[in-house]
Amino acid sequence: MRNCPQINMTGRLSALRTDGVDKNVWVEFTKLAADYKAVNLGQGFPDFSPPKFVQDAFCNALNGGPLMHQYTRAFGHPSLVKSLSKFFSRIVGHEIDPFEDLLVTVGAYQALYCAFQALVDEGDEVIIVEPFFDCYHPMVMMAGGKAVYVPLRPKADSGAVLSSGDWVLSSEELSSKITPHTKAIVINTPNNPLGKVYKTEELQMIADLCIKHDLLCISDEVYEWLTYDGAKHVKIASLPGMWERTITVGSAGKTFSATGWKVGWAMGAGSVIKRLKAMHQMSVFDCATAAQEAVAQGFEREYKVFATPESYFHQLPAMLQQKRNKLASCLQSVGLQPIMPEGGYFIMADISSLTVDFKDQSAEDEPYDFRFVKWMIKEKGLATIPVSAFYSPEHSKEFDKYIRFCFVKEDSTLDAAEDILRNFSL
Repeated sequence: MRNCPQINMTGRLSALRTDGVDKNVWVEFTKLAADYKAVNLGQGFPDFSPPKFVQDAFCNALNGGPLMHQYTRAFGHPSLVKSLSKFFSRIVGHEIDPFEDLLVTVGAYQALYCAFQALVDEGDEVIIVEPFFDCYHPMVMMAGGKAVYVPLRPKADSGAVLSSGDWVLSSEELSSKITPHTKAIVINTPNNPLGKVYKTEELQMIADLCIKHDLLCISDEVYEWLTYDGAKHVKIASLPGMWERTITVGSAGKTFSATGWKVGWAMGAGSVIKRLKAMHQMSVFDCATAAQEAVAQGFEREYKVFATPESYFHQLPAMLQQKRNKLASCLQSVGLQPIMPEGGYFIMADISSLTVDFKDQSAEDEPYDFRFVKWMIKEKGLATIPVSAFYSPEHSKEFDKYIRFCFVKEDSTLDAAEDILRNFSL
């Protein structure tokens, strides 16, 4: 057999925009957790089932005739966009056109990708508030844009930082980053990994800057129903003057605890969303019909019971608040200081008070939290995620003494993690 020459994909056969985006913290640490059979509090997905009413809706869709197994409308299954429009119109305070103002995507991930690809030109600057979900930066870069970073920081006068509410965005620092090249500001509320839920006055500050400088806002709100201790999620698109310039990203996976269904959406003014639709049709074209039908039925049900004890959007955060408290108490008992999240799936813990002999000196150049998490997986059998992965290189060293735990797990999983933590020998 004739030998084939080895192809060098770092040369002319590869696109330069893919340089530096191949490494992924989720791939690396998920594999490590699996290799060591660790209790996994790293990945952000529930290990419990979705509510029965959406499972039943999915089964009914699968048995709903041949059309449920074929292509549907490219930009969103009609029943789903109608349900989303009806549900969110009363929350945003604006009549949402189901066929113009909504795009259904393969999870929130694809909604974000479409937004950056459709709206960011070569040389545009995109301000990203840190900590941020790690896909934002490579997506901006692949669109030809430049990411500019502004971190949330603990209040100077807050003393011990015990809550995600103690982390704030400086209006002066944010406004100082705006230039004639700035195109958009990206926020995530409730935030991953911090759990911060932006207050109305904080969102108004961002909105005022967007309006003043004619900027877009990309608002990642996938954890919108998961708020605790009375914190209230507010959509920045609901503020005066912001509907026309906001792309709101949502997730059925996070909403109904069904992340594997991969149904998300982008919502905004039709004049903006039509740009995202062009990117969507040139990539995946449409999304799974039966899953969209099930999500549509889920929202129809929630519309009827909204703000009542029967609502899953009421029941889920109540359950998760107990799980959060359980994990936080355990972390405190072993000397890991938790930052109590106001929302989301995750709790950050300050590990700066702990001293660890890593033994493996080959990774000394790695951030401290990366080394700590790898040590914990290998030596203790517990998987988490390093928080510096959610920061830019220019700010990551300021935040490399935190690790992220996911508490959206069965009690048996949390109990197993608790057993490991209580037997730490540090």
